[in-house]
Amino acid sequence: MIDDSVNPFAPVLPRRPAQALPWAMVAAGSLATALPIVATAPLLPPLGLVMLLAWRLLNRFALRPWAAAPLGFVDDLVSGQPLGSAVLLWSLAFLLIDLVEARLAFRDFRQDWVIAAGLIGFCLIGGRLIAVPLGAHVDTATLLQACMAALLFPIATRLAAWADAKRGRS
Repeated sequence: MIDDSVNPFAPVLPRRPAQALPWAMVAAGSLATALPIVATAPLLPPLGLVMLLAWRLLNRFALRPWAAAPLGFVDDLVSGQPLGSAVLLWSLAFLLIDLVEARLAFRDFRQDWVIAAGLIGFCLIGGRLIAVPLGAHVDTATLLQACMAALLFPIATRLAAWADAKRGRS
């Protein structure tokens, strides 16, 4: 039997906390919408979605395929969107990532960034269509949110990679 203190490949975190870390980071991203931030326009990007996509595109097996539904439910509860909208849109995003992965043999970070930006736009536009009447003028705010979220994706991926290394699964 190999002693874990000598083994350089031993996980830094115990098994259960290491498995819960991606879930906790996505939930924390969703909880960021509850912070008391004063703004004149709704520009806070969906950080839970950004973290979810960062984990899914960085490490395929960090989150199970069904993980989008409960994490989307948490986001719906916190963000004030109609219940089930993030569940549906985040699950569709996971399915679309699976379709893209079936087509591409290899991906680099730029392709992941484009995939994430497209899925962020898809989820924000889908959430807008579900939550807001079509006559409302929120398209500019939705576009700014999508741009900000796409620009935050590399930071989220870096944070997820750092946490993944702490998990001992890199």
